[in-house]
Amino acid sequence: MTFLKTAALTAMLGITATTGIAQEVTLRFQHFVSPNSANPKYFLDPWVEKVEAESNGRIKIEVYPFMQLGGKATAQYDLIRDGVIDGGWVIPGYTPGRFPEAEALELPFMVTKSAEEASRAAWEFTQKHLMDDFADVHLIAAHMHGPGIVHKTGGAIEDLSDFAGLKLRGPSRPATLLLDKLGAEPIGLPVPQFPEALSKGVVDGGVITWEMSPSLKLDELTDSHTDVAGDKSLYNLYFIWAMNKDSYNALPDDLKAVIDANSGLETSAMAGRAHDTGDRDGRTLMADAGNEIATLSEVETARIVELGNEVTQEWIAEMADRGLNAAQLVEDVRAAVEATRGAESETDG
Repeated sequence: MTFLKTAALTAMLGITATTGIAQEVTLRFQHFVSPNSANPKYFLDPWVEKVEAESNGRIKIEVYPFMQLGGKATAQYDLIRDGVIDGGWVIPGYTPGRFPEAEALELPFMVTKSAEEASRAAWEFTQKHLMDDFADVHLIAAHMHGPGIVHKTGGAIEDLSDFAGLKLRGPSRPATLLLDKLGAEPIGLPVPQFPEALSKGVVDGGVITWEMSPSLKLDELTDSHTDVAGDKSLYNLYFIWAMNKDSYNALPDDLKAVIDANSGLETSAMAGRAHDTGDRDGRTLMADAGNEIATLSEVETARIVELGNEVTQEWIAEMADRGLNAAQLVEDVRAAVEATRGAESETDG
């Protein structure tokens, strides 16, 4: 009976243990976008190859895009925590109010337009403030994407008044708070629902990165793409890559060491670089499709920055009412951003 229980447990965790043979494991990772999107293509696939190679093939990672193992993108954290999947990609902002401290990273004009720099800052901030929030999973990386762009049908945004009445998709609570300040009608939607909402006229557009544009067919579904002036992002989004704790703890020490060597600051930076690469690809594709590419003037950007500052101050007050030292959180994000500005890439790991 004991043998049967042990066999059942190892099978559940995808582990094969044979006397005299090194333990092998198959891990199932899931995400919610196209495999051709920047993060899977430029981060996850190379990361998987690296982990498998450094484990001498003893770790095999199966990757399932588009939530193929079931569940919704909004439930990814719970799917990992509960062991439905061994690991995956999570957007904490998809569950508003659950990880309030993480919202500090997503406030308007908080991080630079370099996803690599922003991701280094995100990892440092995560280590200082968010590890208790993620205590029931095993964290691999914490990162940001590149600058959020306004993609819409019709002409590009030229001044603040152009936002009035636009139905725009927002990915997170801070983003929707900003869109509301701008005079738009924010509609919270996960990434997979955005193209259908555009095609049916439910939204006029939305804010998302350049790198997601090709896989969402924004060259066909929208006409214009507008960025703000300067080196700070209109908005950004915070992500984590994480493993189920039991799946990680079931690994032998030498395989844990392989995962550990491919986790942390440099792995987070690697994820950010994937988005920077994807942004270049996506912007080029939108331009080649003949869509309008625009950047707001410094004057109009300054007006939006002021509204963004209002969002931040209101967020600080709201979080203070919930017992958080939100002013310190914002200060720590800004400090991390400045500390990682211009940081050079190191060996991924």
